[in-house]
Amino acid sequence: MEQKPRMILAVHILTIATSFAQDSPTAFVKGADVSFLAEIEDMGGKFYENGVSKDALDLFKDHGFNYVRLKIWHSPAKNYNTLEKVLLTAKRAKAKGFRFLLNFHYSDWWADPQKQIKPAAWKNLSFEVLQDSVARYTRLVLTLLKRQGVLPDMVQIGNEITPGMLWDDGKVGGEFDTEEQWRKLALLIQSGITGVQSSLDSTEKVQIMIHLDRGGDNKASRWFFDHLLAHDVKFDVIGLSFYPKWHGTFADLKHNLHDLASRYPHDLVIVETGYPWTLQWTERGGFDRERNIFGRQSDLHAGYAASVAGQKAFLQDLIRIVKETPKQKGK
Repeated sequence: MEQKPRMILAVHILTIATSFAQDSPTAFVKGADVSFLAEIEDMGGKFYENGVSKDALDLFKDHGFNYVRLKIWHSPAKNYNTLEKVLLTAKRAKAKGFRFLLNFHYSDWWADPQKQIKPAAWKNLSFEVLQDSVARYTRLVLTLLKRQGVLPDMVQIGNEITPGMLWDDGKVGGEFDTEEQWRKLALLIQSGITGVQSSLDSTEKVQIMIHLDRGGDNKASRWFFDHLLAHDVKFDVIGLSFYPKWHGTFADLKHNLHDLASRYPHDLVIVETGYPWTLQWTERGGFDRERNIFGRQSDLHAGYAASVAGQKAFLQDLIRIVKETPKQKGK
């Protein structure tokens, strides 16, 4: 999804990353994307519960969260979402007992359905060298995290890659919806997977996730995974984003989850979601000059007000729908 408002916790407190529990491979897990935590803290941001200041990770842990998600950008202009920052936050999270999902964007900034821009360092590489660079970079990151005792439990190969990644080499859809483009995308994804696997020894296991943005779009989800699996790309988890503003209704989500569970062997995760507790703050401003991207009544799901109670009800119903996915595939 596009850049999200850091003012609303930029840790995506509204995000439910449902994956594999610490003690059971089938238990339901709550997670938060805390990629901006270091930046918020550096800017003086604090987190409170009942008026008492708390470490954000302690706040999440105290309320049953057990996974964190961290994005990594290749060479960002600002010194955040770097390997160094990921390492520091991952160490904090692992020390508190969290599991860790690492989200490779393979870009110097946000990668999402509107843009999947190569890192500047890779801009002019041949396709063969690009493949090798993806594998080497992924392996380097995993190896360094592993040496520091924070090997991820799960890795995303790309972020919301419905239209592909590393454009234009790995772009699919529209005029790029060709067999050759799908072949190239599959090779790039496989390079990332190879980078993960080559960093592990025989006793280690890291789950591989492929993440799309179309939580409520069954046609697009099937289109993508049918093509990818036709190229024999092997992975563990289908990740989906579900924001009602862009991705439909709960009925659409439920239909998609049920259909995907019947078609594919993979577990299913809603790795991003969000719902507002207010429609205020739509003008840019505040300490980081960001705005509430959910600022209109039309952004809301029918039956769920932009209120604390409405937000809570939305998340409760989302969790229920995921848990009702057939074959216990909703994680």
